[in-house]
Amino acid sequence: MDAVRFGDDGAMTLSSLLPVARLEREALCDTFLTLGPDAPTLCDPWATRDLAAHLVLRERRPDLAAGMFVPALASRLERSQSALAAGDWDQLVDTIRTGPPVWSPTRIPKIDALANTVEMVVHHEDALRGDGAIGPRREVPESTAKAVLSSLRSSAKLMFRRSEVGVRLVAPGAEPVTAGPDSRVVTATGAPVELLLMAYGRLRVADLLLEGSDEDVAALRESRLGLS
Repeated sequence: MDAVRFGDDGAMTLSSLLPVARLEREALCDTFLTLGPDAPTLCDPWATRDLAAHLVLRERRPDLAAGMFVPALASRLERSQSALAAGDWDQLVDTIRTGPPVWSPTRIPKIDALANTVEMVVHHEDALRGDGAIGPRREVPESTAKAVLSSLRSSAKLMFRRSEVGVRLVAPGAEPVTAGPDSRVVTATGAPVELLLMAYGRLRVADLLLEGSDEDVAALRESRLGLS
């Protein structure tokens, strides 16, 4: 956990008190309530209610969550997610805010950090940027930016494994991260969360400076990035 910090008015800031996964969970839930259940998301055709239902099933119904990876189980997952999404919106958001169930290993802070930090950050941006416009909608806490950079360092090779060109990720003040082929390289410069969005296949809404030949930049934009 970060050291306790104080705002300009002397009050302790939330980001100084909560682990990043929990901080991002709280921020995402606040955004859900602000946007309402029918706002668009980057996970088209999902609205915010569908995204919220996905998060609940992912944490609380591992028997159904298997449908994310096993095609034969996908229809069962979709039916359950649709039913949950159609329920009470405030209750759905409260369920996410409550966190993992007591039996879940992610109740352990270190496991929660590994399993949920990036999940919450990316899906928060999915909700905030659902209109498809480029650029950030919030000021990301320093602790979140550091956690995102750490994740990129460990996962970049996996996330860019299908890229047709190499990628050099540059965040101000941090050591660059490289991944992909080294014969043709595009340099992407921007804030950590913007780089994370590119890594997760959301380059179209990421606020980044891409430097390389026109051909290589186009190849990067057309590459299939991320886990799926």
